Amino acid sequence: MTFDASDVRSWFPRFSADARTANRPIVDLLSHIAAQKNATPAQIALAWLLAQKTWIVPIPGTRRLERLDENLGAIAIELTPDDLREIDAAASKIEVQGARGTGREQYV
Repeated sequence: MTFDASDVRSWFPRFSADARTANRPIVDLLSHIAAQKNATPAQIALAWLLAQKTWIVPIPGTRRLERLDENLGAIAIELTPDDLREIDAAASKIEVQGARGTGREQYV
């Protein structure tokens, strides 16, 4: 998969072909848990964030209404303590590849 130059993912090292291959175990982990919960991997990722601390509020971006509905569905997903331990244990063994940003971000 390649991204068009107008797609923001084409600018971020985390979305390079090598990084996507190296980071695939994370997607596989989320997909595994999503299948158990009748959810999507994105919903599991958001549900995991929501389960961390009460003051953590994920702000996912989207361009499509169906993705907004999908994101909102994460609120209804209950991750048990065992689910959270499984995610944390597996994720701790995965070294994420690729920087989160481009290095050219400007923060105000």
